[in-house]
Amino acid sequence: MDSGDTAIFEPENWRLTDKQIELATVARKLGQEKFAQRAFEYDREATFPTENYQDLATSGLLGICVPERFGGAGADYQTYMLTAAEIGRYCGATALTFNMHVSSCLWTGFLADGLEMDDSQRKEHEAYRKHHYARIVEEGAIYAQPFSEGGAAAAGFKAFGTTAVRSDGGWIVNGKKIFASLSGHADYYGVLCTELEHSDEKPSRRNTMYIAIPNTAEGVSVVGDWDPLGMRGTVSRTLIFNDVFVPYQEQLMPRGIYYSAAQNWPHMFMTLTPSYMGIAQAAYDFTVRYLRGEIEGMPPVKRRMYPTKQLAAAQMRIMLEQTKAIWFQAISEARPGPDKASVMRAWAAQYTVMENANEISRLAIRTCGGQSMLRTLPLERLYRDSRCGSLMLPWTAELCMDKLGREALYEEGETDDEDAA
Repeated sequence: MDSGDTAIFEPENWRLTDKQIELATVARKLGQEKFAQRAFEYDREATFPTENYQDLATSGLLGICVPERFGGAGADYQTYMLTAAEIGRYCGATALTFNMHVSSCLWTGFLADGLEMDDSQRKEHEAYRKHHYARIVEEGAIYAQPFSEGGAAAAGFKAFGTTAVRSDGGWIVNGKKIFASLSGHADYYGVLCTELEHSDEKPSRRNTMYIAIPNTAEGVSVVGDWDPLGMRGTVSRTLIFNDVFVPYQEQLMPRGIYYSAAQNWPHMFMTLTPSYMGIAQAAYDFTVRYLRGEIEGMPPVKRRMYPTKQLAAAQMRIMLEQTKAIWFQAISEARPGPDKASVMRAWAAQYTVMENANEISRLAIRTCGGQSMLRTLPLERLYRDSRCGSLMLPWTAELCMDKLGREALYEEGETDDEDAA
């Protein structure tokens, strides 16, 4: 793509703050000048975007959600989401893995500041995040966030199977994380696991721990191949933890606070969506340029004069504007303890972004025609990457539909027992 890309969300029309404009501009410039050119190779070879992370560190974006008093950019939730969407526009795999890193800062920073903690918890948390943020800001450390285990834990229905049994000075961690983005490339894995007093204790979601495990720790291994349909540059291989000792100071949140965050900050689970918001914009951008004969390296043949092409472009624009509108509204409402309508809108926004990104990409391929399917052009990668969004836990497209349907028809505490009687 050329350097003529304008912001996904025009600053004046969407009333962005100065910080949002600044950070999104940095991300867009990196995407245009560097990420877009590298995306093909990362996808073809299923290799991690190491060079992109070096650029993110140099630009200061690696610490985007680290509070300013710790040396970071101090971005809030909405600012991060807008910035990440610009990255996703040029390399979906970079944006998706970037989310796994940033969540370690966003959850422990902006989100945690809105949670209730007593004085001792707040003091404890302050010490933990000072420890972790220094690694990111001063050393350029990359944090991952392995989440999925192949069961219902990642969707929030049961306790995580990865366990942390208390020991002298820390925990002994055992378990497995699948689809673990950045595996083998992150410096620390921010692992969600279940704390146990002893190995035969019954697991509880309330005892979910969020702790950082160094990639060099004894007992940590990365196994399996990585050859998926899309998002190939995430390198989401399987992580194994076999009797890994983790000291107490490696906590990312005090005990019990992650569970509080998951209950009170539902919008924290929307942070996968910027990657796909960016992909939706990229597919539309490509189609417009293709029909105008402006794709670099291709003959300047215009196809815009055909009514079928114009109608398709209109359909894509309408879908893109609908997607942007509900997504921007949902991320604007993000806060602790949102009301039912806001949470339902978040689910609707998640579903809309994930499904519409792929639908816009599908329309782009049909409209642009056969040459657009060449792998040297970005459109077929955008299509494959976009198809993966609806599968992403904890809010897959199916789970969003399930949650929306139930919440639309039931109020809290209602059952159908009386009707059955």
